[in-house]
Amino acid sequence: MKIISAKEAADLIKEGDSVMLGGFMGCGSAISCIDALVEKGTKNLTLIGNDTAREDFSYGKLIRNKQIKKAITTHIGTNKETGRQMSDGELEVILVPQGTLAERIRASRSGLGGVLVTTGLGTEVAKGKQIINVDGKDYLLERPLRADIALIYATYADKYGNLAYDGTTRNFNVLMAMAADLVIVEIEEMLSTPLNPNNVVVPGIAIDYIVQHKE
Repeated sequence: MKIISAKEAADLIKEGDSVMLGGFMGCGSAISCIDALVEKGTKNLTLIGNDTAREDFSYGKLIRNKQIKKAITTHIGTNKETGRQMSDGELEVILVPQGTLAERIRASRSGLGGVLVTTGLGTEVAKGKQIINVDGKDYLLERPLRADIALIYATYADKYGNLAYDGTTRNFNVLMAMAADLVIVEIEEMLSTPLNPNNVVVPGIAIDYIVQHKE
């Protein structure tokens, strides 16, 4: 685990990478790192996350800047630019039910081959997917989601890279912490003492780099 700058974090993300972005409508997202990535202008990225925020905030800026070629997400309604690019054929959007998205990410971090869900049966969501019958009931097989990079957020970190959170900022950050080949976390505060083990939400072993958030 190494402490780096937001610019150095952005430099680790290469053209064509798939990037998991923690946050819920931008709350609990790696703002400084995302701004650095916007400034760098790296393109043809695949965004994996709950939503696309607003076009002027957090990862929504990546959409506005046309750095995202594909978005795997649950909701795009708050970012008009996402809808416009999708309608104009500039952006591929794959909508995934929120619970399914969470479980697909969890399956990756847990080393599972997939998860069985009923959400989406008989709809467009089921197109091209395997249906498995268990005890007389049909399920969709949803494959694990893994990314090249996870760019996540935490409120606190200690010198070992252990993470803790305030409030709802955990959201998708915790799931994504072990579902990518490289994990970068942006933190609000570096603690001077180790976290109490009872308060550790994400263990430091899952973290590759730490970025200190800058106002």
